[in-house]
Amino acid sequence: MIIELLTQIIFWAFVILTVGSAIVVVFSKRIIYSAFALLFTLFGVAGLYVFLAADFLAASQLLVYVGGILTLIIFGVFLTTKLHGMSIPEQTHQRYLAIIPVAGIIAILFYVFFSVDWFAHASAAEPTTKDLGKLLLTTYLVPFEVASVLLLAALIGAMRLARPREEDQDD
Repeated sequence: MIIELLTQIIFWAFVILTVGSAIVVVFSKRIIYSAFALLFTLFGVAGLYVFLAADFLAASQLLVYVGGILTLIIFGVFLTTKLHGMSIPEQTHQRYLAIIPVAGIIAILFYVFFSVDWFAHASAAEPTTKDLGKLLLTTYLVPFEVASVLLLAALIGAMRLARPREEDQDD
């Protein structure tokens, strides 16, 4: 009884964390605040994956998105705020225009939520990492490695773009 209550409290804490920080991402006027709020949003999503018994997705969410991609985004924000003497505006524009697609997506989500039979199968609690690891190292090895090379090329390109040009250093 007490375990179920504690589980419900933790679940709703992750829901509030995810939705609340996602609202900050969308409505923040400064891009750096949006980037840091995205950190909490992605962390909350990883917590929700744990509740879905998707252990591999939760670990991937933390390692890839929170640990890697978000770090690159924050470094990109820091490196490009003053690009070659120009100041990049940090305020978001046309936030209210986004209400139309957001309302449509919310309507679709409510439709799916109330029309789907949410029966949980007993096999959903089994760990998925063994099967996914086997697939990543056999069937999907080449696409996995190609994706890693593309991410490395994107990182090198971002570093090249962020570095000042040699002719600008002579001034």
